[in-house]
Amino acid sequence: MLNSVDFSGRPFHFIGIGGIGMSALAYVLTQKQLPVSGSDLRLSHITQRLQEAGAHIFWRQEAENLRFFEQNLSPIRGEKSLVSYVESLSQVLPQVVCSTAINESNDEYRAALEMGCPILHRSDLLAALMNERQSIAVAGTHGKTTTSSMIGYALLAADLDPTIVVGGEVSAWEGNARLGNSDCFVAEADESDGSLVKLSANIGIITNIELDHPDHYSTLDDVVDIFRRFTQQTETIIVSADCQTIAQYIEPDITYSVEVGKVADYTVTEVAYGATGTRAVVWERGQRLGILRLAVPGKHNLSNALAAIAAGRHMGSDFADLAAGLANFEGARRRFERRGFYSGIQFVDDYAHHPSEIKATLATASLLKSGDAPLGGRVKRVVAIFQPHRYSRITAFLDDFAEAFADADEVIVTDVYSAGEAAPSDFCTKKVGQAIALHHPHVQYCPSLDAVSTVLKERLQPGDLALFLGAGNLNRIIPDVMEPFMAAEMQAVQQA
Repeated sequence: MLNSVDFSGRPFHFIGIGGIGMSALAYVLTQKQLPVSGSDLRLSHITQRLQEAGAHIFWRQEAENLRFFEQNLSPIRGEKSLVSYVESLSQVLPQVVCSTAINESNDEYRAALEMGCPILHRSDLLAALMNERQSIAVAGTHGKTTTSSMIGYALLAADLDPTIVVGGEVSAWEGNARLGNSDCFVAEADESDGSLVKLSANIGIITNIELDHPDHYSTLDDVVDIFRRFTQQTETIIVSADCQTIAQYIEPDITYSVEVGKVADYTVTEVAYGATGTRAVVWERGQRLGILRLAVPGKHNLSNALAAIAAGRHMGSDFADLAAGLANFEGARRRFERRGFYSGIQFVDDYAHHPSEIKATLATASLLKSGDAPLGGRVKRVVAIFQPHRYSRITAFLDDFAEAFADADEVIVTDVYSAGEAAPSDFCTKKVGQAIALHHPHVQYCPSLDAVSTVLKERLQPGDLALFLGAGNLNRIIPDVMEPFMAAEMQAVQQA
């Protein structure tokens, strides 16, 4: 049952406000002129944006953060009536918002419980915000962030001015959220912890279904059950007909497909995939809508865009407006994000951390070896740098990871980003590299990010695409890796 959320002016306090999902919700609340505070362990551009929007942020997660609200109760304590005091107290204490990662081992969380603060999971808050408007919830194991961002971008182009909450940063709204003035709300719907079932949407999109979070789900059947429950409380379900699991278990209202010959409501023909994007003719139930051009490459992005078109058309938007918006969409941060091009080397950051995502990303990278490569000359080698994410995921899908790097010319593997998980007693990251090496001739294991940086500086050469893969902190070394190549390029220019 959805926990009650008070939008009348009662404060919200986020434990871990700098997280990508938490910060998006906090930002929307600040734009609604509601009092917002929160805690995080480090300053970032995300927390800085929240501060500029009016949120008060504490830089430690400790009980004292909530004493701020207790201090505001001092004038109330003089009241004679115990009933009126308790009622006033409940209006001053904040609604505390947490993610699944926060529990009673956290001092700040325990203090909130002891003080009697209402405790909300972030999904409770998202559900309450969605219930205020006509909502589109984008779910699926892969592609949620890009698809929800595409929908938001396309609806902006169609003058629908939506509120948008996504799990990635998009330059069009300078972050991971925006508050619109219309009745439309676009949200990324996360299945990782089972909280997807709290959401009720007018339109629900399912991009695909796979087992990706073995820390929460034991089997694929468990994942399917969550998605089926989601469909039962959603008015209109739009799904990809290209996913076998969806085709087997989900009953949709609208379907889309990028596979040749597949029967679906929205299809494509005359598809041309290129290094700088994709061109296709889009069809709606047998009727030609027009040509779609995308600046983001890859088959998976064409599928994401087709989902966005299906949603927009269901809302009554013209295809021309939707296509015009999608043509200018440059992608979300860390989704094949081009970080630089120096000394003939391209540097790309991608969030892929599941075998299927890695295959799709490497397939996109391989397009740059065959034609109109952006940012300079044609790519000669794809160098994949992989940081495994979570011990549970690597253990469950080791065989799939081993076969996922076929489109890379070289593979560098570093230690696991644990995301808070304890390492199994018999686990060794070298096993990941060894498993990949059974299927790939050029694999190297580097035990640390510093070691990765050193190796890349020595081995990258003109014509390489350095592709950083993972959902952890691997991307923090990209500026350091690029620095000597940037310096060499500047020196060459000065000497020319």
